[in-house]
Amino acid sequence: MKVGIIRAELQVPGSRSLKEKRHAISSLKDQLHSRFKVSVAEVDHQDMLQRAAIGVAFVASDGKNAESRMTNLVNFVENFTGAVVLAIDKEILHEH
Repeated sequence: MKVGIIRAELQVPGSRSLKEKRHAISSLKDQLHSRFKVSVAEVDHQDMLQRAAIGVAFVASDGKNAESRMTNLVNFVENFTGAVVLAIDKEILHEH
């Protein structure tokens, strides 16, 4: 069993209110959850107008599947038009 974890630091440049930022981030979270069947949460910068951080987690049966899912998730986040990626940290944890 492998566990994939992603933390994405995002900027929402067009956001003029927390409501606008939440709308953009909620859209990203909903799309990730429905398309990739992963757990997603906003994990930092909730009170900032144009910054957000999301955490994504998933479980995979093997390393090849985990790497493939990780690549697809990162590509999706990087191509999301509602926010700009400032940084992405990713890790695959291996069962001992």
